[in-house]
Amino acid sequence: MAGKTWKTETQFFQLATPRKPFRFASGEVLRDAVVAYEAYGELNAKKDNAILLFHALSGSQHAAGYTSHVEGTGDRWTRDCQEGWWDDFIGPGKALDTSRYFVICANYLGGCYGTTGPTSINPETGKPYGSVFPAVRTSDVVKSQLALLDHLGIKKLHAVIGASVGGLLAINLATMFPERVKIVVPIASGPRTTVLTRLTLFEQVIAIENDPHFHGGNYYEHDKSPEYGLALARMISHKTFVHLDAIERRARADIVQKPTELSWFKVKHNVESYMLHQGKKFVKRFDANTYLRIIEMWLRFDPLGDAGVEDYSGLFARSRKAGHHYLVFSIDSDFCFYPEEQTELVRHLEGANVKSMHITVHSDKGHDSFLLEPELYTPHLVHTLEGRWGKRAERDAVE
Repeated sequence: MAGKTWKTETQFFQLATPRKPFRFASGEVLRDAVVAYEAYGELNAKKDNAILLFHALSGSQHAAGYTSHVEGTGDRWTRDCQEGWWDDFIGPGKALDTSRYFVICANYLGGCYGTTGPTSINPETGKPYGSVFPAVRTSDVVKSQLALLDHLGIKKLHAVIGASVGGLLAINLATMFPERVKIVVPIASGPRTTVLTRLTLFEQVIAIENDPHFHGGNYYEHDKSPEYGLALARMISHKTFVHLDAIERRARADIVQKPTELSWFKVKHNVESYMLHQGKKFVKRFDANTYLRIIEMWLRFDPLGDAGVEDYSGLFARSRKAGHHYLVFSIDSDFCFYPEEQTELVRHLEGANVKSMHITVHSDKGHDSFLLEPELYTPHLVHTLEGRWGKRAERDAVE
């Protein structure tokens, strides 16, 4: 695929300096921080054709094209990272048409793909931040990326799009800063962190914390990192991202070359082998401290508190006043953000009289459908981004 797509390059925005530090929601500050981002297409003269794309939990700024290397990522920028994770959606004539739109995607604050995070060097110590890197909230990520938009001269986005955890951030941006966006597209996401999700995320925290090589987050100077803990965390999450039938199908294609011995237990079944492979592959491209920061960000998601309102009626009243239009996607086989969560979101939107469209995608691929099946999303994205819903409403009013 790399030969069939265009070459892209990660850029860096200086978010914080000693004279202009970045302050987190916790009150902690960074006096030296950068945000890694990529941009596709051209920003028009009016600077009103920009789309901000929020990536999912373990994603990166590299949404499209082929980026061979990113400064500061070391060995984590593996072959799996080099091809854009939404390449089938971004480009001329695609859902996010780069002949019309300027598409921006940035790595989250606390990330490990070029944006300042726990793996970055703390200028005060000359060592990686590790455990002392501040806790990250969705509001911190939103504010850091709005600072990037300010740097680019973009006052109002044509749209903000986010899938999975990215959908939480899209909702956060739209309700914290309603004047900064026109169209809001949460894909396979929800308005809050459910009890089931909270339990699944907490299990992943425990998996990493209990790895003997974690050292409280200060493992960079040790010979070993918490690979088993991070691999286990990934396995816990992976079964919510991929439909169980799909896992069984993929596992059938895997052949256990030889029994893998853990301690007492020997891995002999293809499903066991498949999941272990997913965990081992993930630890090569991701950092455990970054994983914990994003997991905690998800756990602490608080759109009401961030917007300074008491209930969802007040939250989405901000979207109504700003004239937002929401396009909400559900995936009927999703085990990560269940369709009931998008139904709840749409109910809140309708209760606040916010213009919205709710699309249910029928797929056997589970939560990962939004990464794999552009044909199921593209017509609705194009329809909404081109504003056809507004034109139809005008026609209906005339008729």
